[in-house]
Amino acid sequence: MKIERFFNTAGPVRPLKNYCIDPLSRFDLDEIQTLIRQEKYFILHAPRQTGKTSFLLALIDFLNKQGKYKALYTNLESAQAARENVKEGMRAILNALSEDALDLLNDSFLEEKWQEILEQRGEFSAFKHLLSLWCRQSEKPVVLFIDEVDSLVGDTLISLLRQLRRGYPNRPALFPQSIILCGIRDVKDYRMHSDIEKAIITGGSAFNIKAKSLKLGNFSLEEIKMLYGQHTTETGQHFSNDIFPLVWDLTEGQPWLVNAVAYEACFEMKEGQDRGKAITVDMIQQAKENLILRRETHLDQLTDKLKEERVKGVLMPLLVGSGDIEEIPEDDIDYAVDLGLIKRKPQLAIANRIYQEIIPRQLTNSAQATMVQEASWYMTADGRLDMDQLLTAFQDFFRKHFESWVDGFDYAEAGAQLLLQAFLQRIVNGGGRVEREYGLGRMRTDLLVIWPLNIDKNLPGDHYSRFYKAQQAVVELKLLHGSLQATIKQGLEQTYTYMDKCGAKEGYLLIFNPSTKKPWREKLFKKTGTFKDVKINIYGM
Repeated sequence: MKIERFFNTAGPVRPLKNYCIDPLSRFDLDEIQTLIRQEKYFILHAPRQTGKTSFLLALIDFLNKQGKYKALYTNLESAQAARENVKEGMRAILNALSEDALDLLNDSFLEEKWQEILEQRGEFSAFKHLLSLWCRQSEKPVVLFIDEVDSLVGDTLISLLRQLRRGYPNRPALFPQSIILCGIRDVKDYRMHSDIEKAIITGGSAFNIKAKSLKLGNFSLEEIKMLYGQHTTETGQHFSNDIFPLVWDLTEGQPWLVNAVAYEACFEMKEGQDRGKAITVDMIQQAKENLILRRETHLDQLTDKLKEERVKGVLMPLLVGSGDIEEIPEDDIDYAVDLGLIKRKPQLAIANRIYQEIIPRQLTNSAQATMVQEASWYMTADGRLDMDQLLTAFQDFFRKHFESWVDGFDYAEAGAQLLLQAFLQRIVNGGGRVEREYGLGRMRTDLLVIWPLNIDKNLPGDHYSRFYKAQQAVVELKLLHGSLQATIKQGLEQTYTYMDKCGAKEGYLLIFNPSTKKPWREKLFKKTGTFKDVKINIYGM
C-alpha cells in the first residue's frame, strides 16, 4: 500500500513520505564537491527549519555512494546543556560522534575508543586525537559534517574549534580531508559567552581556517509551484493559480512557512481535506491565521529571539519606522538576517508578511489578553465595524493607559504602534484580520483592517471562505515630525496612497505626538481631511 505523502513541518525531509524539493538542488553541488576535493573547511548556515540538515544528509548519502570518501554527519545539540563544563560537553560530543558513525556507517571504531581517549588525553585534546586515530586507520579520506555547532557556548565551543584548527594541517591522512560546520549563524558570529563573567571571550578567530561561508536560501516561486504540484499530481487536488502570489507574499519562500501553510490548508482544515475541492486564496489566508493563533513551534522559537538586545536594536527602528540603517550596528543586522528575522533587499525589512504579523502580535500578547474590548461594541446594524467609533474609543483608551501600558512593553519606543495594533487585533480576533506594513525610514505604520460581511452560515467550511465581500479600512499611524500641519498634509497623501493600493474605501489617519511636555488636551483632537476629494478622518493623540 502506497503511503500518502504530506508537507513536512518537522525535521529533515524524507522523500518517500514528504513532498520535497531535491535537497541537493538547493546548492551548487559542483562547488561543494570542489571545496571537498580541495580539502577545504567551510561553513553552511541558514535560519532554523530551512533545510540545512536535509541537505547535509542528502550530501552524505551522495558522497558515500560515490565511494571516494568516508562521509559522516553528526549533530552536537545534545552537548548544549553542558554549557561551560568542557569535560561534560566533550563527553556528549564524542558520544554523539561515535553513535552516528555506528548508526550511519556501521563503523564501531569511535565507539570502542572515545571513552578511553577522553580519560587519557583530557577534554582539551580528546576530540582532535580521536579524529586523528580514525583517519589514520580509514582506507578513504574522511569528510565530516558537524551540525548545530553554534548551539555550543563558551569554553566548550572554543575547545572544539581549537582542536579542529590544531588537526587541520594534518589532513587528509591524519585528520578529516574536509569539514563542514553547520548552524544558524556564520562562524564570525559565534559569540562565545562565558556564563561566569557574562562577557564575550573570543570571536570567529577560533576558526580562522574557514575557506568559505555558504548560506542556504529560501524557495523560489517556481520551487513553491513545484512543491505544491507534487500534491496535485499525487492527490488530484488543485491549487487555484492566484494562491501562488499570496503564498509568496506571506512567506517569501521560507521553507517551513511554505510547507506549514500548505499542510494546514490541505491536511488540517476540513474544507481542504476534500481532494475534489481546490485550495483557494481564502483557505490559504485562514491557514496562515491558524498557524499564527496556535503559535506553532517554529513561530514560538522565532519570537523567543525578540527578547535579545541585539535583535531588539534592529527591530525597534523597523517597528517605529524611524532611524537610519547607519545607526544600527552592522554585526547586529547580520545576526538578525542569519536568524531569518529580517531581509536586506530590496531594503531592510521584516523577512516576510507572516513574521510582520507574528512579531507585533507576540510583543503585545499580554496586552491583548487583558484588554476589555469586544467587536460587538463597535458593530453597526448591518454588521460593519464603525471605525470612527472604534478609533475614538482608542483615542480615549490611549490617553488613559498609554504610559502604564508602554512601561510594560519590551519595545517601549514602539509603544504607540504596538498599542494600536494590540487594540485592533483584540477586536478583530476570531472575525477579521489586520495586515501590516512598516519599515525603516517610513515614519509611519500602515494597517489594513479587513472585516467579513454577508457571511452565509449555511455554506460549509471556515469563515474566510464564506466571505461574499469584506469591509476594508486603512488605519495609518504617523509620528508627529515637524509641524502638525505638515505632518497631517503628508499623512493624508500617504493614507490615500495606501487606500488606493489596497482598494479600501475608508481611511483613518492617527497622529501621535510623543512630546511629554504638551498636555493631553492639546494633543487630542478629531477632524476631517481630504486628499483628491477622498474623505479621511484624522485623530490626534
